[in-house]
Amino acid sequence: MEPQLIAIALIVPFVLVFIYAGLHEYRRYKSEGRAKYGLVYDEETGTTHVTGIPEDDEGYDPSDFDPSDFDPSDHNEPDETNTQRDERT
Repeated sequence: MEPQLIAIALIVPFVLVFIYAGLHEYRRYKSEGRAKYGLVYDEETGTTHVTGIPEDDEGYDPSDFDPSDFDPSDHNEPDETNTQRDERT
């Protein structure tokens, strides 16, 4: 197989996904108007993710995070099972 065909075969899926995402966002823009995206903090899991946020809300600002207020026991962490501990020792 020629190198050009391999390169095209690798690039085409990414281009198609990019075009699909652009069309999807354009259709959303036409129906809902401008969107505001930002970093949102999920207190239940202790994680952040980028998502659309309402116009009246502000996104999570990591510079506002105070490590002294952070309590790891407040978050849901997966529990270790005894078999996992036994395998490591």
